Amino acid sequence: MKFVRRNLLALAGAAGLAALASGFGATQAMAQDVTLRLHQFLPAQANVPKYVLDVWADKVEAESDGRIKIQRFPSMQLGGTPPELIDQAIDGVADIVWTVAGYTPGRFPRAEVFELPFMMTNAEAASKAYWDIAEKYMLDDDFKDFHTIGVWVHGPGLIHSKEPIKSVGDLNGVKLRAPTRVTNMMFSSMGATPVGMPVPAIPEALSKGVVDATVIPWEVAGILKVPELVTNHTEFGDASLYTTSFIFAMNKDRYEGLPDDLKAVIDANSGLEFSAFAGKTMAAYDAPVRKIAVDRGNNIIELTPDEVQEWRDASAGTIDAWVKEMDEKGVDGTGLLEEARGLIAKYTDGN
Repeated sequence: MKFVRRNLLALAGAAGLAALASGFGATQAMAQDVTLRLHQFLPAQANVPKYVLDVWADKVEAESDGRIKIQRFPSMQLGGTPPELIDQAIDGVADIVWTVAGYTPGRFPRAEVFELPFMMTNAEAASKAYWDIAEKYMLDDDFKDFHTIGVWVHGPGLIHSKEPIKSVGDLNGVKLRAPTRVTNMMFSSMGATPVGMPVPAIPEALSKGVVDATVIPWEVAGILKVPELVTNHTEFGDASLYTTSFIFAMNKDRYEGLPDDLKAVIDANSGLEFSAFAGKTMAAYDAPVRKIAVDRGNNIIELTPDEVQEWRDASAGTIDAWVKEMDEKGVDGTGLLEEARGLIAKYTDGN
């Protein structure tokens, strides 16, 4: 009887330990299954959501063996306006956001160096340079309130207008939508009347005459139907009049609260290479939209090098003013400009 009693107690104890271990394991598994909400301002079928953000999210889900689920909320479906996106990431309204740095003017001053006139020559190279600058100066300063997954720029920025714009003088009196503080400074100095607004507002603004022209890359012009709303498109040869800096950010507490192995999945899909991929992908989708405009018979104004030089000369004051402003804020504007240019050249040359 003692033998039987001892064995029954042992079996009961083993069963209890097994149940405890099983329950603990289940709790751990549940704790490690994570759903993250990704919020951004463009329709789901636009190029960036489809070919950058979804690709990133799908890769994270696959590499986490399905333990990370990314819910995608396009077109501001979680509420708010595009300029509020970065604070939504900080405050936890969304877990991850994609946004334009310039939607909150002056908040990320170092990012503006990439938006200066004729700064960007190659989106992939400039995006790599942007990441390097961010990692060196911004992650613990400008970007300290969120976890940065990637930063990048789009391909060559150009002018889309109702009336032809060829020379700087053609901008006089033109109501023009520009994306950032730096581009507003530039176009204002050239005689235009800048009108700030997020990208989704462009079609209505053009159709209602709120603006006469807009500056965006070809890539996003397609989803906004810009080639149907205006008939003139001014290109700057091998140069880029401007570009826009983007931020792909995650709520800091959400990131830091991940188990180490899931954090590693996010880390493996963050940084220099992801930023380069995003910039390169955006630029790759310029050509198909340009073809749409050509096929419609729109007027593609291709400036010659001498004509581009007029725009370079006219925009030089914007660069000088930005450098001076940065110096006054305690940021070495000249040093940052030279470093960014050097990095872009380095990555453009493939080094």
